Amino acid sequence: MTPTERTIARLPAHLRRYVVSQDYDAYTPRDQAVWRHILGKLRSHLSDKAHSVYLEGLEATGIGLERIPSLDEMNEKLSRLGWAAVGVRGFIPPAVFTELQALGVLAIAADIRTHEHIEYTPAPDIVHESAGHAPIIANRRYAEYLKRCGLVGFKAIATVEDEAVFQAIRNLSVVKEDPTATQEEIEHAQARLEAANQSRRYVSESTRASRLYWWTAEYGMIGGVEQPRIYGAGLLSSIGEAKHCLTDAVKKVPLSVACADTEYDITRMQPQLFVARDFEHLFEVLNEFEATLAWKRGGDYGLNEAIQARTVNHLVLADGRELTARVVEALPGARPVAEGLNTALVRLEGPVMVSREGKNGGKPWPGLALVAFGEGELPDKGDFKLELASGLKLRGFAVGGGEVLNLRGELDGRPVELPNVAQLFLSTGLPSVAGGPADPGAWDRWFGELNAFAEGEGEAKAREKKTTALHPSLAALYREVRTMRESKSIHLARLEQISNAATDFRDDWLLKVEVEELKQSARA
Repeated sequence: MTPTERTIARLPAHLRRYVVSQDYDAYTPRDQAVWRHILGKLRSHLSDKAHSVYLEGLEATGIGLERIPSLDEMNEKLSRLGWAAVGVRGFIPPAVFTELQALGVLAIAADIRTHEHIEYTPAPDIVHESAGHAPIIANRRYAEYLKRCGLVGFKAIATVEDEAVFQAIRNLSVVKEDPTATQEEIEHAQARLEAANQSRRYVSESTRASRLYWWTAEYGMIGGVEQPRIYGAGLLSSIGEAKHCLTDAVKKVPLSVACADTEYDITRMQPQLFVARDFEHLFEVLNEFEATLAWKRGGDYGLNEAIQARTVNHLVLADGRELTARVVEALPGARPVAEGLNTALVRLEGPVMVSREGKNGGKPWPGLALVAFGEGELPDKGDFKLELASGLKLRGFAVGGGEVLNLRGELDGRPVELPNVAQLFLSTGLPSVAGGPADPGAWDRWFGELNAFAEGEGEAKAREKKTTALHPSLAALYREVRTMRESKSIHLARLEQISNAATDFRDDWLLKVEVEELKQSARA
């Protein structure tokens, strides 16, 4: 098995299905020229402006100047740092990206930007994901931060509107990288993203987590505010941003948890950036942010976040059981049940999956479920009556395995409307409410999409169109120039002919740059 195949084999099945082959032979000669041009510019500009680990980090993670890196070569190097990389197609769901990162796996978008977008592209590509994210991983403390940041993003609660925004961003990036896209298609994609953003009812935990990640791992600077250095992947992988960020046009402010409440726009260069004192500062801010999440707070706060989100999340009960479902209602009790918990009863919309320590224990319950809070015990079978500390009284018939029939209840003397058939759980507290399923793999097996590759269909078609859009004659010229460079057998007369032939392709400036570099090298 290759290093990349070994990495993929270790991944859970629900993550493996988002992995794609890098298909190295699909890169065109112009793709290779794009890589070389960007890396040459970036290394030259960033040698004294990026964090001190940057240059050695390129070498340590298998990223060279002359050609697009292969994932196998990267994995050989990354394994020594406790990391790995897999190929993906464009934007993948945030929960997949953050779970991979928490596991120490970089999701590398296998595509590469076009020469028209050489300075900056909003779409994930191999320049951003490898030359941007990988080098600073050579600093072990920063590598730990990336994993922790991935875990926090994974645990944060996302809303149904967050999903709509993600799909709109993904669609816009595909359209913008598609050489055959019409102006009408581009405008529609931009309007779709604007509409998705306007549909947000509130700023979710997931959105705040993504902002923190953006202002640190993507667009972070480090050191003094007066003379900061670059460590964020978005800055390290963009020629335009790498130059712009160090000018007076960009305001630099000390990093704080306020970054989680600061919006960003992926379609333009950033007017303000946050500067961390050092990598320890990142952990200080992350810890402060993490303490605000339902994952850490649980109780009524967590329930409210889950109800607002209208998405699948999971409750962690006092005895360690985890219930994955949509939380649809929380009934306040007459008296507090535990610290931070005044809720007497919670309604869950099925399917409801029960797990413990992230491992599913069996077939999900298809219908409604209830969680009643307080000290009490549900008999395995037969009639039961319960009086809980919240003031809630329940009676019904236990079928077995938590299923109850003919359920009746009252709270402080008032009747409570309850389903006649339900799954009933009892708990003395609610220490955590976290985003997504407790066991993503089991949930995916029961309810996941049958074919994740369909989600990358648009990106795959855009890549195919970019390849076919390169005229065969132009591709041959790029290939010839690259062969000269690699063989170090440079023929000035032939280069002059290639330069003349390139004038037939007015929109392609990169080949002329490649030719001029070789001419200068031959004359030196």
